[in-house]
Amino acid sequence: MDLFEHEARDLFEKHGVPVPRGRVAADPAAARSLAAELGGPVVIKAQVKTGGRGKAGGVRVVHTADDAEQAADDILGMDIKGHTVHRVLVTEASEIADEYYLSFLLDRAGRTFLAMASTEGGMEIEEVAATRPDALVRVPVDPLAGVDSAAVAAAFPADVRGEVAGVVEKLWDVFVTEDCTLVEVNPLASTSTGIVALDGKITLDDNAAFRRSASFDEASDGSPLEREARSLGLNYVKLDGDIGVIGNGAGLVMSTLDVVAAAAAEAGARGPANFLDIGGGASAQVMVDGLTVILGDAQVRSVFVNVFGGITACDPVATGIVRSLEILGARATKPLVVRLDGNNVAEGRRILAEAAHPLVTVVATMDDAAREAAKLAIAEV
Repeated sequence: MDLFEHEARDLFEKHGVPVPRGRVAADPAAARSLAAELGGPVVIKAQVKTGGRGKAGGVRVVHTADDAEQAADDILGMDIKGHTVHRVLVTEASEIADEYYLSFLLDRAGRTFLAMASTEGGMEIEEVAATRPDALVRVPVDPLAGVDSAAVAAAFPADVRGEVAGVVEKLWDVFVTEDCTLVEVNPLASTSTGIVALDGKITLDDNAAFRRSASFDEASDGSPLEREARSLGLNYVKLDGDIGVIGNGAGLVMSTLDVVAAAAAEAGARGPANFLDIGGGASAQVMVDGLTVILGDAQVRSVFVNVFGGITACDPVATGIVRSLEILGARATKPLVVRLDGNNVAEGRRILAEAAHPLVTVVATMDDAAREAAKLAIAEV
């Protein structure tokens, strides 16, 4: 579970990580009151679980309470990559001398934890890793021995290492105590008052939810489509592309996303619009629910249904697709590319061929199906 920035900030403060003074506001009047209480310049930040807030106009620096109220009024209700802004975080502005990056995460390849640090904070760390890998220091962390804070702090300028080492230890405490899979501070800033975590990101391990004492805003977790999918029992994550993806099994869906992304790049489409795993069953109702969610995304131009028959054979999957289109009726408006393989594939393809639905194209291979979905997405623009 990803936390909102204000929730991450509160956990940092709980564990002694230095953060700017501030609180969350749900309306412009509350933002005005907070700005007046804090005094001086403040930062108004949209609370959404996606990047690109600044570029979208979701982060404003203002100098008066009146301006804070107006900024909050502008930001609240804003749509940022499909996420509606329901709250803003109001914090005191900081005089920044330098911006750094610091995080803890799971290193699945190394089967351990990893601390990552860089003196190039305040920007996308993926860009730093891709273009200047030497600027990103990686320090493995033994979960039993704990973090070597001095080794991590060595990545920073000498005059801040002592202070940074203390922050490293406190962030590791957050990571362990709160059952996190990611704790990230970007930027970790050197200011006139010392080292401060200006922006944070935390992902909690859902497997540890049973022992979590803190209460977080799960009701507004994710986009409206993600919340709808969760209410239907679907494993759905909204992405930024225009090709809807439905598959059975997380591994197959992940592979499908890669293939769709490559085909979209070649064709000029935007890429996968979502992750949607229907699991082991593909009944008519599951397909109706899945297609309803995907077609509710205005960005979707085509849909790729990729199913490998195992315990669930291909023929009931095909029947589910046909029935779902009948149930959806006029709500089904986008072309579907269907690739079936595995158990009873011939019968599944026969069912789809006999139905001859005008929106359905059956393609034999995953690569060809991805290319067809990308082509149809372009044609729908």
